[in-house]
Amino acid sequence: MENFLYSPEFASILQIIAIDIVLGGDNAIVIALACKNLPDKQRKLGIFYGALGAIILRVLMVFFATYLLAIDGLKIIGGVLLLWIGVKLCLDSHEMNLNVKPESRLLTAIKTIIIADFVMSFDNSLAIAAAADGNIYIVIFGLLLSVPIIIWGSKIILKLIDKYPQIIYLGGFLLGWIGGEMIQTDIATIKYYGDLSWSPLFGALLVWLISFFYKFFQKNKNI
Repeated sequence: MENFLYSPEFASILQIIAIDIVLGGDNAIVIALACKNLPDKQRKLGIFYGALGAIILRVLMVFFATYLLAIDGLKIIGGVLLLWIGVKLCLDSHEMNLNVKPESRLLTAIKTIIIADFVMSFDNSLAIAAAADGNIYIVIFGLLLSVPIIIWGSKIILKLIDKYPQIIYLGGFLLGWIGGEMIQTDIATIKYYGDLSWSPLFGALLVWLISFFYKFFQKNKNI
């Protein structure tokens, strides 16, 4: 037992637990934001399918992340997608879309979750694969551990959103920050522009500004 506690495998497990707690929170926030306008019954379905999609994507991406992250410009595309999702979620914060069929709204929420999870799975999967150092059993452990973290995290965040709707804008800010960070760390960005240290903050503020001005002009247009 003592030998195991000092082994590289145990160190990898501790690293993966930390990675799942930190990076799994991103997935939980996306699921919570996308499901915020759904009825209670459909929220549970949205959380389940959203978490399922996140895990399946991580399983796929953990084997291909190293190669995909080496493609110039791919993280820029992913970063822009996250910025768009952040804006979309902020704009939908007060719109219930009651004229849309429930199943369509559920499918829309799941689609938003899957797109965001796909984009964020690059870095998440790479971190898990790196921490596992090629040990497939530790990789599987990390993927399984992320399931309850994402599901429970989503439920907790949804309860907080119901009580404090302003949290939605913090979620949009976070997605903008992650999107800007992905653009900053892309190979093409580093090659042609160097270290754009301001990119994460710019992405986060851009999500807020676009959401604010869009709502402002829409409000004035309806007067």
